[in-house]
Amino acid sequence: MPSDRRATGLTAAAEIVDFFPRRTPEVAMNPPAPSGYARPPRRSTGVVPATSTLRVHLAGQLRRLLDAADVTCRWARDAERLLPELLGPAAGRPLGAGPLSPSFVSDDHSPAELSVSFAADGAPTVRVLVEPGCGAETFADGGRAGLRALDRVARCWAVDTEPVARVTDLFLPAAARGPFSLWCAMDLRRAGPPGVKVYLNPEAHGGDRAAEVVEEALTRFGFRPAWRALTARAASWCPDRGRLVFFALDLGHWQEPRVKLYIAHHAFSVEEAEAAAGLLPGGGPRRVGDFCRTIGGGARRFDGLPLVSCLSFTRRDRERPSGHTLHVPVRDYARDDRVARDRAAAVLGARGGDVALLDKALAAMTSRRLSDGVGLISYVSLARSTDGPPRVTVYLSPEAYAVHPPH
Repeated sequence: MPSDRRATGLTAAAEIVDFFPRRTPEVAMNPPAPSGYARPPRRSTGVVPATSTLRVHLAGQLRRLLDAADVTCRWARDAERLLPELLGPAAGRPLGAGPLSPSFVSDDHSPAELSVSFAADGAPTVRVLVEPGCGAETFADGGRAGLRALDRVARCWAVDTEPVARVTDLFLPAAARGPFSLWCAMDLRRAGPPGVKVYLNPEAHGGDRAAEVVEEALTRFGFRPAWRALTARAASWCPDRGRLVFFALDLGHWQEPRVKLYIAHHAFSVEEAEAAAGLLPGGGPRRVGDFCRTIGGGARRFDGLPLVSCLSFTRRDRERPSGHTLHVPVRDYARDDRVARDRAAAVLGARGGDVALLDKALAAMTSRRLSDGVGLISYVSLARSTDGPPRVTVYLSPEAYAVHPPH
């Protein structure tokens, strides 16, 4: 594989799934790590006490991150209270005991990820992503745990989960396959109730059926024309190197809820990334290319962890995407987090983003020197839509169990 570290967040399915056996009717949640693939992580000293628990560690990071972004409304406090419940049995486990089971949300198997989204003309938002089923015996059990966690969030914030029920048979079958079943995210804002996001696995019936599953899911939401248009152009931007890794739904309090499709692009060049960005009406692919070059440190081709595109669809257009986001796995193309921070700051500064908030966010996550490790900043993304300004998001790993040394 291109990287000797565990895939994180957006590239998880693309990087890992082929290494685990396809066992039916149910697949174990804790298969052995593939020989020669995962580099044993090295724990930093004096950063996270081994006697602390995942609940304490993540709750502290979330609280400090919310304070740094001035997201202090009552809904943010609800999220702090909900977080331990969403973590399930992993919540009270001492960090020194290691992760309860493999989770591909973060490189060190932390079943959570935090992020801050910066908009040039608006307030920042803080997002927390959790895998509620981490530690379940099977992927099917993990899916059921995810639905129970989603129900707790829905009851707290009066969120309608009907869109998930509409596609449960597609993404949460009895014989679900890996590497995950359901992830849940809370989008926390300075004012107003939060949005909820659900991430589902297109390969739940096997990798060879992912396209079939996604086509049927888009059809149920009224986007079959968009799927036909996407596949018609696939050869120009995804030549046998694209993988459907997430199908996501916006639930609850959104101005315009989205249905989203995530595609990992293996060994993509900057020019190919620009071509993929061209799927969004209105132009701007060159802006995406410049973003790639800055975050990737001048890389012309991303042969390590892959770039990931997210195409979002709304009722405004049944045939074309209403939004496009490119995620660059900066941790695989930077020596350490100091370098990754400087690249993210360069992008933010050029777009009128709050660089000071970026530094506050990093300080809220860890007390270690940024030059002492790599992976705290896992991704940086650029989101564009047909009806709003661009947005930059910085994704942050909890580093609960390990800190990877600099390259």
